[in-house]
Amino acid sequence: MPATNELIDLRSDTVTRPSAAMRAAIAAAPVGDDQYGEDPSINALQERVAALLGKEAALWFPSGTMANQVALRALTRPGDDVVVSQESHAVWHEAGASAANAGVQFTPIGARGTFTEAEFRAVVKPRGHMLFPPTTLVEIENTHNRAGGVVFPQHEAERICAAAKELGIASVLDGARLWNAAVATQRSPAELARPFELVAVALSKGLGGPGGSLLAGTRATMVARVRYRRLDGGAMRQAGLFGAAGLFALEHHLARLGDDHANARLIGQALAASQRFELDLATVQTNIVVFRVLPGRADAATVAARAKERGVLLFPLGATALRLVTHLDVTREQCERAAAVLVEAS
Repeated sequence: MPATNELIDLRSDTVTRPSAAMRAAIAAAPVGDDQYGEDPSINALQERVAALLGKEAALWFPSGTMANQVALRALTRPGDDVVVSQESHAVWHEAGASAANAGVQFTPIGARGTFTEAEFRAVVKPRGHMLFPPTTLVEIENTHNRAGGVVFPQHEAERICAAAKELGIASVLDGARLWNAAVATQRSPAELARPFELVAVALSKGLGGPGGSLLAGTRATMVARVRYRRLDGGAMRQAGLFGAAGLFALEHHLARLGDDHANARLIGQALAASQRFELDLATVQTNIVVFRVLPGRADAATVAARAKERGVLLFPLGATALRLVTHLDVTREQCERAAAVLVEAS
């Protein structure tokens, strides 16, 4: 944990650092050449994640963006249309990779990180139309980053995926923070992943690993995805150092995610009670808090700069919106302090 005189870093749950125990697991990791399928730590991690998600197989990637991009390449063709939620990670936080790599376009729908089966059906573009790009994929983000860590309603995800299957459209779950959704809803990761053809999960966010994401689906699909991973520069050798960290994270950091949710709620309540911010507490469902400064107050960048001067780091999402993310490297006491600092900094 950070010392009390260090910055309280709430910019993201990706800023976590391996604990001493995780470092020991990394140092002791048995490794081999993953390109030959011979890294025992990666193989064990892939089997563990596949079992947790209820899928036949999983494939390790250096990053979540790469996993998402390989899913797009596998299930679409250049010029296809992909339905996503408003402000999805695929549109906002992957540096335009979907256009550059898969050559797809997006149709964002819904509001506040979710959408309905009816909204999905309303925007589906048919194959073979003389003008329209065909809709070949629907992607759901759970939890939703820019919407404040909200959990996508499972009953709606099931309806959307059933409609997609009926229409011959593939389905992908961007579950970088699916572990948080599972803890928040008390549903298993496998239940949340069940409706989807492919599922991506991350180990470097709330679970505190130093890197790595996995894509899960059928065994045949994962074997085919190895080529795309290599094509995107994701070929790794002794990746078991990351594999051991991931296995440690799943064993020791999964159950404690509820602590992060409680800390986010603590900060959210303080911000919502302030007359200086706008925040709907109903959106604070996991470990992310997205809030806005009210008109007549300092803008988001100024609030972030003032907070930094007082030892708290957070992320401006725009002119008026800010995001903070709780994680295993910040204590409840630090979150209490951060809440007070933010109220003063506006």
